[in-house]
Amino acid sequence: MSDSSPLPPVRLRPEAELARDALATPLLSRAARLARWAGPETRVDPGGELAEEQLPAAAEVLGLVGANAEGAASAGGAASAEGAGAVEEAVGLADEAWQVAVHTGLVTVTDEERGTVEAGEALRLLTSGSPRDVLEVWLGALEAVLADASVPDLGEMEALLEEAGEDGEVDLSSLDWDPEAEAAFLDGVLGNLYLLTAGEDGPGEGPVPLPALAASMIVPEDMEEPTDEVLEQVSDALMRLDDQFRLLEPIGLVEFRPVDEEVLTEEGGSDGAGGSGIDEADVSRYGMVRLTPLGLYGLRARLLEEGYEAPVVGELADKGADVLLDGTGAFPPGAARAETEQWLARREPLAAARELLSAARGADAGAPLRRLRCQQALSLVGAVAEPALREVLDDAELGGLARVWLAEHRAADVPAPPESMVFWLTIDTLAAQLAAEGNSAELRELVEGLAAGHSGFFASAWRVEHPATAEVLEAMGRLHPDKKVAKEARKAAFKARSQRGEQGE
Repeated sequence: MSDSSPLPPVRLRPEAELARDALATPLLSRAARLARWAGPETRVDPGGELAEEQLPAAAEVLGLVGANAEGAASAGGAASAEGAGAVEEAVGLADEAWQVAVHTGLVTVTDEERGTVEAGEALRLLTSGSPRDVLEVWLGALEAVLADASVPDLGEMEALLEEAGEDGEVDLSSLDWDPEAEAAFLDGVLGNLYLLTAGEDGPGEGPVPLPALAASMIVPEDMEEPTDEVLEQVSDALMRLDDQFRLLEPIGLVEFRPVDEEVLTEEGGSDGAGGSGIDEADVSRYGMVRLTPLGLYGLRARLLEEGYEAPVVGELADKGADVLLDGTGAFPPGAARAETEQWLARREPLAAARELLSAARGADAGAPLRRLRCQQALSLVGAVAEPALREVLDDAELGGLARVWLAEHRAADVPAPPESMVFWLTIDTLAAQLAAEGNSAELRELVEGLAAGHSGFFASAWRVEHPATAEVLEAMGRLHPDKKVAKEARKAAFKARSQRGEQGE
C-alpha cells in the first residue's frame, strides 16, 4: 500500500460497542483479571514477568486449570501426559495474559529489586474510563500481541539458547529470521485484509481464504501462472500465517478457522496449499480469516499512526458541502452514497440542495468530479430540491446538470438546453468519470456510444470552452477501439490545445 493515496473508507461500529467487544476479548479480559488478582505477595522478575512458581496459581485464577487436570497430571500413563499437557497450556496462557497486563499498564512494577507490583492506571480506565479509554488499552494489548506474532517459534529459540556458547550469544541467522522483514510481512498481510474488508470489490465482512492472503504477498501481479518455486513460497507463507492468526484471534483482531491438519497429511496437501492443488470447492480447509469490527478499528488506528489516509464513513457529516464533495471524490459509489446520506440527514433538504449546488461550481481540476458527486447527492434529496435546481438553470456550469435532474423528476416547463450547454455537460461528465474511474470499461462504453450516436461530435467538441476539453478528447482517442475514430479524437484534442495556446503532451 502507498501512504500517498487515501484508503477505501470504512464503516466503524460505535465506540461504546467496540469497547464492549474489547473488554470481552479472551486475552484482555484475562489480563484484567490477573491485574485485579495481583497483590503484595505477587512477585515478578526484573523484566516484569510473573515468577514461575506463581504461574499455576494465576492459571487457576483464570479458570484455565483445576483439580481434574492436576489430578490427571499426577496419575500414570496417558492420563498423566494429557493432564500435564493441559497444565502446561494453561500456564502458558496465564503467562501470556500477564505479559499483556504489564505491557498495557494494567499492572505496574513498584519495586524492581523486590519484584513487587500493584494495579496500574490502565485497570481503572477499563472499569471506569470512557469507551475511548478502553479502546486505547486494547490497542496497547494489540501491539504486544502483534510483536509476539512476529517472533519465531519459541521451541526453536530455546534450542538455540541451549546451543549458545560460553559467551551466551545466540546465532539468530540460523533461524532464517529477519525481525524487520517478519513484522513488515505481517503488516502487509493485515493491510491487504483491511483493503479486502473495506473495498467494495472485496468480501466485506465475509471471510477471506488464507491461501489468497498468502498469495497476495508472494505472487507478482504480472505473473500469469505461478512457478513451482513461487507456489512453495506461498505454501510456507500460508503456514506462517496459520500460526500468526492463531495468536491474533484471542485479542479479538480476527475470527479465524485454522488450516485443517488432515489437509497437510493428504497426498499433495502441503504442496497444494498455495496454488493449483487447492480444492476450490473446499478452500476453507486451508484456513479462513475474517477481520472483526474491533479488528477493523484497530488496523485503521495503526494505519493512521503510520501516516496513511484512512477515512471513515460519517466523518464528513458535520462539514460543509465543499468538503463533502471533495472528500467523497475518491470514495467508491456505495461509500459515497452512505457518507452523503449521513450528511443530508443533518440538514433541511432545500437548504442542503442549495449548498451542494454552490459548492459544485469551479473551473479547477477537481470541479467535474464535484459536480458528479453533487448530482448523485441531489438524487437523494427528492422533489423538494426543485426550487434550488430552477435557480441555476441559466448558470453556465450548473444549468445542464439542473435540466437533467428536473427531467428525471418529471418537472414541468423545463427549458431545452442550448447546444453549447449540451456539449459542455458532456465534456464535464466525461472529465468526472475519468477522475473517478480512470480508463474503465464503463467509460470506454460511454465513449463508444457518444461517438456512434453523434455524427460530427469531434468537429464541435474541440470548441467547447471547458478546462478539461483537450484532456477528455485525448482520453477518447486512447479508449475508442476504432482507429479512425480514435484519430479524429486525437486531432480534435490537438485543436483544443491549440485554441487554448497549450503544448501537447
